Amino acid sequence: MSTAADYNMSVGYSPNGIVVPPWLNKGDNAWQMIAATLVGLQSMPGLVILYGSIVKKKWAVNSAFMALYAFAAVWLCWVTWGYNMSFGHQLLPFWGKARPALGQKFLLMQAVLPESTHFFKDGSQETAWINPNYPMATMVYFQCVFAAITLILLAGSLLGRMNIRAWMIFVPLWLTFSYTIGAFSLWGGGFLFQWGVMDYSGGYVIHLSSGIAGFTAAYWVGPRSTKDRERFPPNNVLLMLAGAGILWMGWAGFNGGDPYAANLDSSIAVLNTNICAATSLLVWTSLDVIFFKKPSVIGAVQGMITGLVCITPGAGLVQGWAAIVMGVLSGSIPWFTMMVVHKRSKLLQRVDDTLGVFHTHAVAGFLGGVTTGLFAEPTLCSMFVPVTNSRGAFYGGSSGGMQLLKQVVGALFIVGWNVVVTSIICLVVRLIVPLRMPEEELVIGDDAVHGEEAYALWGDGEKYDSSKHGWYSDNETNQPRNRAPSGVTQDV
Repeated sequence: MSTAADYNMSVGYSPNGIVVPPWLNKGDNAWQMIAATLVGLQSMPGLVILYGSIVKKKWAVNSAFMALYAFAAVWLCWVTWGYNMSFGHQLLPFWGKARPALGQKFLLMQAVLPESTHFFKDGSQETAWINPNYPMATMVYFQCVFAAITLILLAGSLLGRMNIRAWMIFVPLWLTFSYTIGAFSLWGGGFLFQWGVMDYSGGYVIHLSSGIAGFTAAYWVGPRSTKDRERFPPNNVLLMLAGAGILWMGWAGFNGGDPYAANLDSSIAVLNTNICAATSLLVWTSLDVIFFKKPSVIGAVQGMITGLVCITPGAGLVQGWAAIVMGVLSGSIPWFTMMVVHKRSKLLQRVDDTLGVFHTHAVAGFLGGVTTGLFAEPTLCSMFVPVTNSRGAFYGGSSGGMQLLKQVVGALFIVGWNVVVTSIICLVVRLIVPLRMPEEELVIGDDAVHGEEAYALWGDGEKYDSSKHGWYSDNETNQPRNRAPSGVTQDV
């Protein structure tokens, strides 16, 4: 077994025995790990709380658990094969080679990013990516939480009826055959990366893919029960806002961590993120007041999310005024597709997308990618390799128009791949277990699926099997349900 002494020459030791490699920047490393943790908190507990609160009471536990399970399952898949399929050596122009990211020597080495070299007719050349000044362990951590949140966002389309066993199989399959493709193609040195398609922090890799895949999977899984589709009130609006707040604040790590350093571009990205989210929320709320006469709290959260999603592809590439414009567009166009187009479209009506992930993530993600192609500012692009010679169409020149075309083509690839691959995955899973819960579980909800209730009120939870799930010993299982566990004082 290797010991720390084996790495004295490769990473370097100070006289007091503390590891201080010559390439390590402690500030960059600290910020990258904080940014990764902020993104992780968006999922656990942020989206766990939001999902568990925004759904009907009988689905609170199941919805929260789908998010919790995905967060855990992605971790194991990611370090075993997913990271190198997304950021490792090329297997195909859109896919990396599957290898574990667990070796000590690998994790302690300086982080390595794909190189991109573009030559132009005038002889100019784009700058290749610079290796970040922190270890691979930090990079694996940072990228893992992005992969995890993508699956959790996708789950928002499937709440309230997907068979939990089918979800448990679906998660590793979709991570392997869909997420890694988008990540390698756009971030890991694949063909879209080399072509110069901009996706600063995941507008395409995360949001467009989760929105399209969620909508596609919702088609194959089928709708919720008729009763749930007709009335699906949130069980706790205040707790929903708490989850939404964690999501918003965590986005500082989501966009602020993608320059891979605590630098100037990171600061611009965080500021633009908040500007766009706030603008989008206010526009969405204003439209609710104008057309429905009341400001919707759920609508405000949706507007917040569309703003965060829209700014993600260009957070560190656009100026503040452009972030406001993007916020106006993200607060109005997804609102229009959700409130008007959705109600008039037979296809959209047929597919039961529980939380409207298609509108809040697919539409907003595509909008963000296109507006990045319009508003990417040359000086800011020069701070964010590998797009150093890029510019948005707003700034003129043939390269600006070409950038807009690249953004559209990149989006179409993500859309097409996710429709096809997600469909195949659902059909494969359906051969193993049913995609949809049986009708009796759809009627009862959490108590039937998990044997647990979020709020055991007014006789709820009577079917709870304490011998399997509770704190009770075998000789206590027949005692009344309101008895407190041993050693716990119960107030009545």
